[in-house]
Amino acid sequence: MDNKELVAEVLEDFSRRQNERKPYEANWQLCMNFLMGNQYCEVGFGGEIEEYEKQFFWQEREVYNHIAPTLDIRLAKLQKVRPTMSVIPSSTDDSDIKTAKLCKKILNSIYSRYDVSDVINQATKWSEVAGTSFYKVIWNDQKGEKIASVDDNSCVSLGDIDISVCSPFEIYPDNTCTEKIDDCQSIIHAKAYHVDEIKKMYNVDVKGQDINVFSLDNTSLGVGGLGYNSLSSKVISGVKSNHALVIEKYIKPSVDYPNGRLIIIAGETLVYDGELPFINKANGERGFPFIKQESLQQTGCFWGTGIVDRLIPVQRAYNAVKNRKHEFLNRISMGVLAVEDGSVDIDNLEEEGLSPGKILVYRQGSTMPRFMTSNSVPTDFDREEEALLSEFMVISGVSDIMNNTSAYTSLSGVALQLLIEQDESRLSPTTDRIKACIRELGGQVLRLYKQFATLPRLFRLMGDNGEVEVVSFMASDISSEDIVFETDSELTESLAQRRSMVFDLLEAGLLSDENGKLSNRMRLKALDLLGFGIWENAQDINELHTKKASTENLDLAKGKEVKVCEIDNHELHITEHITFMLSNEYKNLVDENPKIEDVFLKHIRLHKQMNNMEKNLSEGK
Repeated sequence: MDNKELVAEVLEDFSRRQNERKPYEANWQLCMNFLMGNQYCEVGFGGEIEEYEKQFFWQEREVYNHIAPTLDIRLAKLQKVRPTMSVIPSSTDDSDIKTAKLCKKILNSIYSRYDVSDVINQATKWSEVAGTSFYKVIWNDQKGEKIASVDDNSCVSLGDIDISVCSPFEIYPDNTCTEKIDDCQSIIHAKAYHVDEIKKMYNVDVKGQDINVFSLDNTSLGVGGLGYNSLSSKVISGVKSNHALVIEKYIKPSVDYPNGRLIIIAGETLVYDGELPFINKANGERGFPFIKQESLQQTGCFWGTGIVDRLIPVQRAYNAVKNRKHEFLNRISMGVLAVEDGSVDIDNLEEEGLSPGKILVYRQGSTMPRFMTSNSVPTDFDREEEALLSEFMVISGVSDIMNNTSAYTSLSGVALQLLIEQDESRLSPTTDRIKACIRELGGQVLRLYKQFATLPRLFRLMGDNGEVEVVSFMASDISSEDIVFETDSELTESLAQRRSMVFDLLEAGLLSDENGKLSNRMRLKALDLLGFGIWENAQDINELHTKKASTENLDLAKGKEVKVCEIDNHELHITEHITFMLSNEYKNLVDENPKIEDVFLKHIRLHKQMNNMEKNLSEGK
């Protein structure tokens, strides 16, 4: 088919997917409204979010938003999920082991340079509110170091990884009943861009329109960005002017398209039609550049569900209870006045009420106005309010123990720790999904570098000895992409808990030597675990000696002879050198060059000789 027929087919397919996704989209908009405090709205018959009015003019209709702070607690706990990653070598060869260490350093550098932790936070917010979010990992030719200039306005870049977050409003699967993203046959990523940005990306001129960035529809009717079709001061418009729609249709590899297919349409112009550009899957296969993160999975559905969706009924009930309670209090405080018809000036009484010192004139011979008796607030209001507050914690899976410290004062430290771990374990389904996404994210980053890093690249990162290390690599240096986590659970490893563990180990004597004393090396390690290992303006002299010995290990490993200085703390140096000699890294070095062992032993003997000489001098021998 020609370009016009292909564009028409893709636009028709996109329209079909839009209609299929409408019910989910309305629910996401409802969740966003409740999070922001617009809680007197619902999904109308047309699928739009409608705000409903009061039944009576005197009704209290305040919002007591407990969804927002509950979500804040969940996000604060989920932000701890940043596991340390390692790369498994493809074999036991020394070259593969070095490559695995290099890949780990590459990942650490990428996560630091591009602030991937903030990207994960952004994706987690979307998944908690709407239930689903997506990472998009691609290779951007415009990023990276500039290597050549074409003219005054453009230049050639080295290219680099581009990691972004896609909200669920931008993703359109071919089937909403598939649970995994790789089970889809095709996925459409649609997003509204300014026409100038489209010109910069694809060098095509498109006609700008007013587009709703959520529904991606033409907003000639003026529908608000959060789905309201009624005029309200709370409506936040998501309509962007002079924008155009960019549709990227990713088609899975098949018999007709062994490398898959990617079709990109800007406005109504075809800008790309070819194979999937990225080899981002295992075993050198091409696939979708998306990673799906869900807060809570739904069986038989592509879209997950967020915690806000589950809290909406409880929030509605809580608002109703609090407002009815306040209405009852108003009746008690203001009173309900009963008057005989024609006995008083009703208009004046309605306008001014019964202010203090007011003279109330009523018709002679009529019944004097009186207040109707009202009872106190029923205790049912208080019981229902407490039940709803506890239901917030039960459904959300979090409980703020700090707000209920009086209930835990009688518990021991171990019991309190077990209680905290049990509370955190309720978030394990969500944390497991985040960790799986981080693992897949790291794998795709390494595969893209393996595909596109044809020229040498330099990364700067912090080395093992605390100094800046420069790493050079290219595509041929990446031979492994299997990622594992070095830590199991980050939620239960706060600074206070780690300090408590260190103090327990010190008290039990498990960190002491055979003489029952704490060595200088172990003391420095304990300070590091307690959070005092590195001080900006005051470094311990023993720590400096340890770092100097670590630097000497690097020189000795290269076969260089290192002089022993009189100012060295020989005991610390001997301990640091022996520790390195007992490591697997030293064993691999000796297998390559057996002479390195003689270099290390000679250096250690010199330390021992000078240490004995200093002891003899101090004892006067």
